[in-house]
Amino acid sequence: MAGSKLGGDDDGMTEINILPLVDIILVVLIIFMVTTSYIVKPSIKLTLPDAATGDATEPSSLAITVLADGSLLLDGQPVAEPALRTAVKAAHDKDKNVVCLIAGDKDARHGDVTHILDLVKQEGVAKFAINIEPIAVQGGTPP
Repeated sequence: MAGSKLGGDDDGMTEINILPLVDIILVVLIIFMVTTSYIVKPSIKLTLPDAATGDATEPSSLAITVLADGSLLLDGQPVAEPALRTAVKAAHDKDKNVVCLIAGDKDARHGDVTHILDLVKQEGVAKFAINIEPIAVQGGTPP
């Protein structure tokens, strides 16, 4: 009988201590919060038109921008119309479900934006979206 007491308690640890895990996760969360403020996505200054309605779009494969002077950008890089047509066709050939996100400057001509929409459709791209800047609607109904 006395020998059974010498080995100590045979009951093992029955609970898991999660406090160190919670501490580590909180430290990682703080690190992410601090570092994300330093990550800045480079962008082109563009004045988007306002709209009261609009849905979020899925990530686009091609981002086409029509500037106020009528010049074109493809994924932020200047591009001529023939090169844009070639890039859109190549993207469509690679993926039949390619999405084009078209952003027209507020001061861009309507005809220029419509021409780009037509170009995208001619190359077989069926999914596209117009980039807008949402505004708050007063009274609950769009103007």
